[in-house]
Amino acid sequence: MTDVLDLDLRPVIAEQPDPVLFATVSGAHLYGFPSRDSDVDLRGVHLLPAAALVGLREPDETRSRMWVRDGVEMDLVTHDLRKFVRLMLRRNGYVLEQLLSPLVVHTTDTHRELAALAPGTLTSHHAHHYRGFARTQWRLFERTGELKPLLYTFRVLLTGIHLMRSGEVQPHLPTLAAQVDEAPDRLPELIAAKAQREHGDAGVDHARVRADVERLHGVLDEAQTASGLPDTPVVYDALHDLVVRARLEG
Repeated sequence: MTDVLDLDLRPVIAEQPDPVLFATVSGAHLYGFPSRDSDVDLRGVHLLPAAALVGLREPDETRSRMWVRDGVEMDLVTHDLRKFVRLMLRRNGYVLEQLLSPLVVHTTDTHRELAALAPGTLTSHHAHHYRGFARTQWRLFERTGELKPLLYTFRVLLTGIHLMRSGEVQPHLPTLAAQVDEAPDRLPELIAAKAQREHGDAGVDHARVRADVERLHGVLDEAQTASGLPDTPVVYDALHDLVVRARLEG
């Protein structure tokens, strides 16, 4: 299994055409169920020069690259700062998980400022993000029967429930399994199985896991209704000022 903490990923950041404000590891390593052959998902933010945004040509606000480095499959996606912040303000839990990932490859003062402002972007409507993601992964599981989309289904439902209750973005499934009382008892067993293989049949009773998923959807609905999170972000102006300042400073 690839231990991302043992990889020197700094050269990857240095190769990028524009300054990188942060890069973290996302995907299965962040979620707590990497396999022996899992790729390394790098996510982050780059900073375009001001000239790239004021002319006629459309800039590359999102850049993606996949390649193999030292025998490890790498997947790098970065957004320009302005686009990333706009995603933060659109109840997108995925980008917040990337921003707050503890698996940090590269950081800057701007990264730390963004992370400090992240709680102010959280709303009760983030439940919709996790609910929709869960339904997509569940349909994939029903079509393939594979373990990976099943774990993703459980992961996003539990992340959404925990977020609605605590105001904390927690994408790590083993942690969620211990913190959310309604988590299925079999999760540690399924996580251990995923460590052995990236793809393959889940080997579960479909009726049983369907009942678990339906139950967790109900728990998420209840948690959203009872949530103390606001309806809209409260840090729009602060994020605007941060984007302007970072751009002008280059």
